[in-house]
Amino acid sequence: MCDYSLEMYASRPAREDEKYVTTRFSSGSIGFVAPGDPTCAICMQYDTPLTLENLPEHVRAMYGVSAREEVVFARIETGAYKDAVRFADGRVVSLQQLGPDVSATIRQLLEHRETPARIAEPAF
Repeated sequence: MCDYSLEMYASRPAREDEKYVTTRFSSGSIGFVAPGDPTCAICMQYDTPLTLENLPEHVRAMYGVSAREEVVFARIETGAYKDAVRFADGRVVSLQQLGPDVSATIRQLLEHRETPARIAEPAF
């Protein structure tokens, strides 16, 4: 999905095997964009498996992860921002915490679902 904080921007659905990068939009919200099109938010379904690359040092140190990680796109139910990723150990990190310039590739698109997987709280 696209975080509600990105609703004011043009958006489109994610595509399998396309690379994305997190960016800070002019509103201050962080979301995914396709390289070369920084004004169009990329929306993806919750539970979509992703490969993240270029995770910043502060995220690696805080969560004990490497610069490249297999994650799942997730939704946070509490707080101002809903879009997040879930690491293999179950910890959930908001895209806001990841920051800009993190690369992501969708490993496999999921069939459309009516009810997204929900995560109660992020791991801070």
